[in-house]
Amino acid sequence: MADPHWGPVENRPQSAHARRKTTTSGRRWLRRTFIAIGGLTILGMISAIAVVVYGYTTTQLPAANADFKTATTYVYYNDGKSDLGSFAIQNRTPLTFKQMPETMKQAAVAAENRTFWTDQGISIRGMVRAAWMIARGGDVQGGSTITQQYIKILYLNSERTLTRKFRELFLAYKISKEMSKEDILAGYLNTIYYGHGAYGVQAASKEYFNVDAKKLTAPEAAFLATVVNNPSMYDPSDKDNRERILSRYRYVINSMAEMSYISPAQAASYAQKLPKFPKVAANQRYGGPKGFLLKMVERELSAAGFDSSQISGGGLKIITTFDKDAQQAAVDTAQKYTKQSARAVGRKSSKLHAAIASVDVNSGEVLALYGGSDYVKNSRNWAATPRPTASTFKAYALAAGLKDGFSLRDSFNGNTWTPPGDRSPVRNEFSHQYGQSVDLIKATSDSINTAFVDLTTQMDNGPRKIMKMAQGVGAPKGRGWDNNDRVPLGTAEVSPLSQASAYATFANDGIAVPDHVVREVRDRKGKIVYQAHPEKERAVTEDIAHDVTFALSRVVEQGTGQQVQTLDRPVAGKTGTKDRSNPNGTSDIVSAWFVAYTRQISTAVMYVAGNDGNGDLDKYARPGDSTFFGGTYPALTWAEYMKTATKGQAVKEFPGPAYVNSDELSQPEQTMQETQVPTDQPQTEAPHPKPTQTWGWPPNGQGPSASATKTNKGHGGGNSPPSWRRQLPSGNPSGGTG
Repeated sequence: MADPHWGPVENRPQSAHARRKTTTSGRRWLRRTFIAIGGLTILGMISAIAVVVYGYTTTQLPAANADFKTATTYVYYNDGKSDLGSFAIQNRTPLTFKQMPETMKQAAVAAENRTFWTDQGISIRGMVRAAWMIARGGDVQGGSTITQQYIKILYLNSERTLTRKFRELFLAYKISKEMSKEDILAGYLNTIYYGHGAYGVQAASKEYFNVDAKKLTAPEAAFLATVVNNPSMYDPSDKDNRERILSRYRYVINSMAEMSYISPAQAASYAQKLPKFPKVAANQRYGGPKGFLLKMVERELSAAGFDSSQISGGGLKIITTFDKDAQQAAVDTAQKYTKQSARAVGRKSSKLHAAIASVDVNSGEVLALYGGSDYVKNSRNWAATPRPTASTFKAYALAAGLKDGFSLRDSFNGNTWTPPGDRSPVRNEFSHQYGQSVDLIKATSDSINTAFVDLTTQMDNGPRKIMKMAQGVGAPKGRGWDNNDRVPLGTAEVSPLSQASAYATFANDGIAVPDHVVREVRDRKGKIVYQAHPEKERAVTEDIAHDVTFALSRVVEQGTGQQVQTLDRPVAGKTGTKDRSNPNGTSDIVSAWFVAYTRQISTAVMYVAGNDGNGDLDKYARPGDSTFFGGTYPALTWAEYMKTATKGQAVKEFPGPAYVNSDELSQPEQTMQETQVPTDQPQTEAPHPKPTQTWGWPPNGQGPSASATKTNKGHGGGNSPPSWRRQLPSGNPSGGTG
């Protein structure tokens, strides 16, 4: 019933007694809540303390990793039996704390663990970060103290798990209570790996500076503190590492100054440049051509997550992709032709460099690589050094054009002409005129510059599409990749290894497979700890790959690559000869190439001259030749090497051309039946079917007279007999251009 003064009962104000009762009840609830939270917190703390106490009391200092100290890592060829080399047995001369120079102690603390002298041997922040990364599904990260690093090296392993990290934490805390800081730092500096097979500061001082550790200067100590962070990445013998080393070295120098170990003035002076590295008698483990292979193995495993101490002292068995016979053939052939070409013109061969890189088409495995005569004398790996690709880059332009809607039957300008908006005309080698209309097959086989520039200009954003195609099939972008219409002429720089890998994509029906040099790694118990599984990716359609292969096969049959017909099996490839104009009006040849493949193996050969690989190759031109053509020594080198590399392999014919974007469809060419060539007998001709149609391309390779458009596809063609037994026109084997 409503009260006339207050209205409905529910709207009346509470009495004072009711309000007090409500307030008391709320406070009681809050108090109980706080008590419960406090109890749980205390219980959690007690549990955590109990876990820590239990972990600390039950963790016993294990025996030192004696095996780690002495185990040698062995490297094998791809048969898993033939020795390729080994990575160092640990080279160590222990020093006492007093024998160690103050500069080295200071540099190590400044670089790795500034709180070393005051901490408890552990990094709580590092452990929290490790736990957080594990919780998110990532890898456990570093961030360890010097004590933790010492524990990991001497007593544990490099396994990146949370269990190992917590065990490391307990051991580090325990050992910090049982050992003095001086003994821990001395143990660390005697145990850590410095690269080049040197374990401990004394061996490292000898290896890098040829002095006893007690004589190390502050800059030299700072460098050694730099290199322990990652001996492969900070190896000064690799010139490509110098900028990376200098950056880390300056960090160490500045840290030493911030900790007052050196003055600001000294820091400013030391940071200007790295200390001098005197010539030290190098371990012949890396001597000769195989040194380049071993270094590639090191880098690949480092990138795969192996640390340097595992690689150089973990007792691993590394099975590489290198084929022993093919590798020896690469060494023999490269050295034979560099000496032969230099001797023919009365010059020394030391300034002429041949590079060979050979990969398996289907797997991406590097079968052989010649980067130089001696890694110890010159660590530059010419097979991994990018240089101007010359006309070998036209293969990527061809693929890009086919993808953009053009056909092998389309025709382009074969004469000297000036592209719209350009000031200088495009010319062919020796200003040769091929006619107003040449098809892409003729343009490829004779390496016609003007036709490829014409193709580029007719494509929307042609240069970008060509460079994108090159990258897609496996050629990484580098210097000289200029966005202009003359990009097919090969100012773009690519290494022989990347060229072999990129061309392999065309041989592999358009599937790109990353090249690699390590097949498998086993630990000292025989357990497989690593296997290569390169990620395959379709770069171009199968039809485009077949058309590119068909055009490149004409280079060998009728064009600039006829030297390699001696291989007696189908080959598709491209020559390349790159010139450079000088201010005085003369020109030099700075690179010469032959890049080609069979159905199973893709191989790139490059010749360069001079200490930096930018010298004039014409000084070594074959007597009687007007220049150093890609179709001469590079092609001869390729053919001789491939005789060994392909020995015993089935002879496989390439698939016929698809003639993509052509108005007139053609039947695929018949392919040769596979025949096995005995490994112990000379190769013989394999039987092949007779062609069902005659070869319909004109002998002179001329296409239609009309200029190419994406709707005018030119004239038809026919099937051909197997490519390695077609009748060939007479002519200069080296060709006119390259």
